[in-house]
Amino acid sequence: MLESFTVETFSRHLGDTFRLHHGSSEPLAVKLIEATVLREVAGKGSSDLQVRSPFSIVFRSARDALLPQRIYQVEYDTIGAFELFLVPIGPDRDGQRYEAVFA
Repeated sequence: MLESFTVETFSRHLGDTFRLHHGSSEPLAVKLIEATVLREVAGKGSSDLQVRSPFSIVFRSARDALLPQRIYQVEYDTIGAFELFLVPIGPDRDGQRYEAVFA
């Protein structure tokens, strides 16, 4: 499933809330705040082999919800459930931020 994700998979859901399962009985609500292409792939789409451009996504949780770097199950109604390796990248004025990179 992850191999089919592109920046467009997430960019249409900016500002939406995803559910992050972290071992507690209740999933943590995280808001998708960024979906960024890291670099364009030259010749993208020029052959039968589809190559996606690397991209990253950033979620924000509540300020007091600091989670460690690891793989989490994430859910969103229209995308479904999937696993992501999330890295805490620090707080901003609105909460804690976590990034996933798709190479």
